[in-house]
Formats: sequence, structure tokens, C-alpha cells
Amino acid sequence: MSLKRHIPNFLTCCSLACGCVALVQISVGNLALVPPLVWLAAFFDFTDGFAARMLKTSSAMGKELDSISDMVSFGVVPGFLMFSLIMGATDSFWLPYFGFLITIFSALRLAKFNIDTRQSDKFIGLPTPANALFITGLLYIIDQAPAIQNSIYLIAITVIFSYLLVAELPLIALKFKNFSFKDNSFRYLLVLISVLALLVFGLVAISPLIILYIILSVVDGFLSKKGE
Repeated sequence: MSLKRHIPNFLTCCSLACGCVALVQISVGNLALVPPLVWLAAFFDFTDGFAARMLKTSSAMGKELDSISDMVSFGVVPGFLMFSLIMGATDSFWLPYFGFLITIFSALRLAKFNIDTRQSDKFIGLPTPANALFITGLLYIIDQAPAIQNSIYLIAITVIFSYLLVAELPLIALKFKNFSFKDNSFRYLLVLISVLALLVFGLVAISPLIILYIILSVVDGFLSKKGE
């Protein structure tokens, strides 16, 4: 029996394991480990698809397993983290549960993605890994500006990004069909700015870079329509 057909699913399970460990870390209040675990989950999430294409071992089971893994690592984890952040910012018993809107809308996003045939070269709505990177990146902003950990701000962020997950908004997918600058100008711009921002500002740049990603995607979509 060839082992290569199991490699993509193994990588997907590694992503799922990272999400499980992240949930434990949130539950014990060790939030510092959550972002690195989400990054690692995102790395495995990227490599499982890459491995499936390279090894030509794509399967229906792999697709379903990937969605389940994404739901945990990029749906339940950011929702639970937002719950924890809001809980630390309010005495209300009920308000923290708004954080799980992220989990609910992540589930809607993933279900929509699985049946939406339009998302081959662009995403429609914010991808769950990008949303998870934004939410976990807030920890670095809060560390620099503690006033951001305000229940009103956090609930507003929750509602806005929950909407973005399912919005009919075309967003750039980092899938290079060729390396032409003309065809990939916004992708190259996003990569270049991201590298420079992380070098200059460090990890605090992660959440702003997700906002930049959304803005560049909107501009790209506007210019594409204008050029038609």
C-alpha cells in the first residue's frame, strides 16, 4: 500500500491537532501560545493542499477532513479566543458569548465554500485562516495598547468580521497561475508590504495586514470591473 496518498490527510490532522492544543491553551489562560499554534495550523493547512496536488492524491475524504480541521483551528479557536478576550473586558455574563459568532459564521463560510464553484481563482468572503490570523493578531495589539481590550470594540470587531466571512466580497487568493507581474500585481504588492511590515513593526502588524489584504482585494476587484 502506497503511503503517499496518506500524506495530505496526515498534514491536515497536524493542523487539527494544533487547533486542539490552542483550545487547551485558551482554556488555561495561556494566550501567548495561541497565535503560534494558529500559524502552524495555517502552515499545515497550506501544505496539505499543496501535497495533494503534487502527489495527485486529492480525494473527497481529504476535502471533508480539511473542512473539519479548518472549523476547529480557524473557527472554534478564534471564537473561543474572542470569548476569552471579551470576558476579560466585562463583568457581564452574557456579552462574552458574542465571541462565538465568529465560530458560527466560520461554519457558514466553510459550508458555503464547499458548494461554491466560483472560488477557484478568488475567494468570495474572508477565508477562515485569514480571519483567525486577524483575531489572534489582536493579542499583540492589545499588548501594545491595552485600551483596545474593550468589550464594545471587541464585539464590534466580532460582528464586522463575522459578516466578512460570508460577504459577497471577492478577495485575492494567493494562487499564482503564472509569475507575470501584470497578472499578479496585487499579489506581489501584498507579499512585499507584508514582509516589510513584519520586519519593521513585528507581530503587531499581523492584524493590520489582514485589513490591508481586504482593502487591496476591494481595489483589485474595482479595477478589474473598470477594465472590463
